[in-house]
Amino acid sequence: MWEAVRVARKYEQQIRAETAEETRRRILDAVAQRMREAPAEPLTLDQVAKLARVARSTIYLIFGSRPALFDAFAKDLTARTGIAGLTEAVAHRDARRHLRDGVAAACRMYAQDLAVYRVLFTMNHLDPASLDGAVEKMEQNRAGGMAYLAQRLAEDGALRDDVTVTQAEDMLWVLCSFETFDALHTGLGKSVDESVEVIVRMAERSLCKPAASA
Repeated sequence: MWEAVRVARKYEQQIRAETAEETRRRILDAVAQRMREAPAEPLTLDQVAKLARVARSTIYLIFGSRPALFDAFAKDLTARTGIAGLTEAVAHRDARRHLRDGVAAACRMYAQDLAVYRVLFTMNHLDPASLDGAVEKMEQNRAGGMAYLAQRLAEDGALRDDVTVTQAEDMLWVLCSFETFDALHTGLGKSVDESVEVIVRMAERSLCKPAASA
């Protein structure tokens, strides 16, 4: 009898966990849906709750706080749009390949959900408090990545003699930003691959010594 009770409890716990994950997924999807449908309007938890078909209190129950919701949303966004590919790209042992593949992976990430990324970065410029620091964390991580890449280029002897590591960080920060990609892809109508090629070419010519001939 006790074994049957134990199995029943384990099954109930599994069902509850699955239900909680489904609810969490609906809430995160609702945030993205609201951003796509009303990009110029402030995003409220009441609107998110309505789209997700949950009570506002459920959002707090699952995520704990508004900042935690947006932090989870930012992490989920990067995960579902290709952060794994970016992580793989920047692990390459050759710094120049790191630069090229990293730019390509980042641009493809942005393109996977361009509308949501645009809303996030626009909101961060206009009203950063509304996102409770979620984009700032993303950009802090990006800044760290640019510093790491600049240092790797220097250590590999690929950095131009007239460019310091700090200057390289600054240039990479601008060239590898969402705004640069969006200006090329949306503003000039270039494809993702064309945008990648432009950014890589500008970065290599600005930062790197000519590659040695084979």
